[in-house]
Amino acid sequence: MLKEQIPSTVVEEINDDERSELTQKIKMQLEQRNALIVAHYYTEPDLQILADSTGGYVSDSLDMARFGNESHADTLIVCGVKFMGETAKILNPEKRILMPELKANCSLDLGCPADEFSKFCDAHPERIVVVYANTSAAVKARADWMVTSGSAVEVIQYLVDRGKKIIWAPDKYLGDYVQKKTGADMLIWQGACIVHEEFKGKELETLRKNHPDARVLVHPESPGSVIAQADLVSSTTGIINAVIEMDAMKFIVATDKGIFHKMKEAAPEKIFIEAPTAGKSATCISCAHCPWMAMNSLRKLSRVIDTGSNEVFVETDIAHRAKNSIERLLTFTAKKPANRLAGDA
Repeated sequence: MLKEQIPSTVVEEINDDERSELTQKIKMQLEQRNALIVAHYYTEPDLQILADSTGGYVSDSLDMARFGNESHADTLIVCGVKFMGETAKILNPEKRILMPELKANCSLDLGCPADEFSKFCDAHPERIVVVYANTSAAVKARADWMVTSGSAVEVIQYLVDRGKKIIWAPDKYLGDYVQKKTGADMLIWQGACIVHEEFKGKELETLRKNHPDARVLVHPESPGSVIAQADLVSSTTGIINAVIEMDAMKFIVATDKGIFHKMKEAAPEKIFIEAPTAGKSATCISCAHCPWMAMNSLRKLSRVIDTGSNEVFVETDIAHRAKNSIERLLTFTAKKPANRLAGDA
């Protein structure tokens, strides 16, 4: 993926009066159109609060799509990034799927073009193709399995136990983590999340020394030097659960800082510190917040509900084949309810 493809991180500035006015307007619009908001943990707090207060849902991408499938809404507004809208449409073909910003993409998705990935798979026909949720519908259509960060280790272990060799895409850090955990024979696509790749191991060591009582929570899309220092490596959902379940009062968190809203909501008495993206080796392209997630806003949300614009479509053939890889995961996790973790980016 080229640096030119990465937008600047611009969070919408809005005053309290406009926020209140837009919130009330959107609530009326949702009711009039039998619509619900499904928002990712990394979006702005205004969107998460609105989703929760109007019967919608805030979660990781797969649970967002699963919720949509279980709801009676005619329209789902997906506050997140492109692959999340596609997954919602694939699992809910009868529903209208809108997004506040269709240009909201993902570095993992952009870094794994379907045509190039298909050629890579064709060169290794003896391997099972496993792709992360953060991929396009076309890449999912080429895969045998789709996984999330919370299910990846279990799924790969299941395949390893059956003697399978793996093609993994697109996140190299998550792939490396899974490979070390399972001992799998894996060919790993060399993609990365621009947010998680920026967390710095050496600077994290210094931060830990300054906060010796803090527990370190890390998303597995992070570099190995950061994962090695974690008290917990987990999905977005797992990280939020950890701040409730762990007895520590202070946490250093290595994932998109959009998650802090739900963490503070879950444990308001606890202290959360951003893992460092700054230091001698830093570029701080994202500074721990996805520039594409930041494209979602109250103004854009109101506009798409009002106009019906920014509808998500997935070609029928691609949707059918992609659904097969997604449903393999849904079937697998349904058989393991005690261990189910559907978290992703």
